[in-house]
Amino acid sequence: MSAPTHLSRGDLLRALGVIVIWGLNFVVMKIGLQSLSPMMLGALRFAAASLPFLLFVGRPALPWRFIVAYGLAQGVGQFGLLFLGLHLGMTAGMASVVMQTQAFFTLIMAATVLGERARPTQWLGLVIAFAGLLMIAGAHGEGARQMTLAGFVFTLGAAFMWAVSNLVARRAAQAGAYEPFPFIVWSSLVPIVPFLLLSAWVDGTSSMAQQLAGFDGRAWFAVLFLALLATLLAYSLWTKLLQRHPAGRVTPFSLLVPVVGLVAAMTFLGEVPTPLQWAGTATVLAGMVVNQSGGWRMFVRRQNAAG
Repeated sequence: MSAPTHLSRGDLLRALGVIVIWGLNFVVMKIGLQSLSPMMLGALRFAAASLPFLLFVGRPALPWRFIVAYGLAQGVGQFGLLFLGLHLGMTAGMASVVMQTQAFFTLIMAATVLGERARPTQWLGLVIAFAGLLMIAGAHGEGARQMTLAGFVFTLGAAFMWAVSNLVARRAAQAGAYEPFPFIVWSSLVPIVPFLLLSAWVDGTSSMAQQLAGFDGRAWFAVLFLALLATLLAYSLWTKLLQRHPAGRVTPFSLLVPVVGLVAAMTFLGEVPTPLQWAGTATVLAGMVVNQSGGWRMFVRRQNAAG
């Protein structure tokens, strides 16, 4: 059965829904970190995304090593570092931009580890985006609502770990077909204990008890949004779109995530990027457009040839 030639209205709404959820994601993390530590927020997020569903969702037909590796890379690595970065002063708006560099880390590792060949436009896009990252890094400060250098570095590390999890997912796909929802439910089980141990080490058991005792509406909102919407719903919808349509038709929507993230951060948190951060953001997004432009042209040529 051939893939649809265009996104249906339903698929378009699903794609836009995912973009809105992921764009708001960074503001919600900031809200959650107002009452929870980074490690405690991580533990509760993945507990809510896995434990209530284990009795109803069967384990994906994959070796345990893929489930564990993905849970550690995406859970502890990506979100542990991202929560730390936001806690240490990374602004929500800039985080939504910097995290998109996972596409370029994925490109580098796919070429060096998996031996995948990259197009010249992809490497050119990487160079342009790197220049944008240097602009953003150079615009750090220490005042209220300013991005700190430590926050930037941890967020960049989170983007790298997201790329690592992408490679694990690719390896898992080579091992056998799997449904995205069971995979994310069971892999979300993996980070819970590491996050709790890290919380006990960093925060102390007394602080953990105080956080749970003082669990308020903001904490409930953040945990449920991150677990049910940003993790389970958005990931499952996005993967289904990639299963139904060529990647070149779906992935350009990810360019809208920083747009939603920046607008949401300005609206709800009062963040205002500096001129240099705006310039860096525009440069990073330009690099992403160049990175994907070759793929779009190749897709169009194939469609014309098929017609």
